Amino acid sequence: MELAIFYLFASIAIVAALGMVVLRNAVHSALSLAVVFVALAALYVLLNAPFIAAAQVMIYAGAILILFVFVIMLLSPRVDQGAGALKWQRPLAALCGLVFAVELAIVAASALLPTERGPFTPERLAEIGDVQAVGALLFTDFLLPFEITSLLLLVAMVGVIVLAKKR
Repeated sequence: MELAIFYLFASIAIVAALGMVVLRNAVHSALSLAVVFVALAALYVLLNAPFIAAAQVMIYAGAILILFVFVIMLLSPRVDQGAGALKWQRPLAALCGLVFAVELAIVAASALLPTERGPFTPERLAEIGDVQAVGALLFTDFLLPFEITSLLLLVAMVGVIVLAKKR
């Protein structure tokens, strides 16, 4: 069962990544990127890394993706609204609702049925996945890459504002 869920989310991530590159509309590409981020978070959950999955959703799918969409809207304020812009909305909504219902059923079934522990016991997870340990490593051993990343994001935001400024 776990292998089937892995293949499902891995294929979703691959198809969404291809869609991100292939789609011509920048907003649609950004939405495909959001699907990639959520699929990767699901893969992290399968790897018993809930902290990294939550960080993936909050940081990348939340903050970084919103920054991308903000930049897209800032650089191209005109969005083409064709006559058939909403023709796929209902089937897509029905599909998403069906997927959500299946996920709810899986969660309910897993809560009721006993499961195997696997190689990751709660003691092992506490040892390797402690949030305090991650924070200590991030602000001691990996402080320079963390600060360089924040500086690159700041430079990117300033660059977008300079590019979008009307003369």
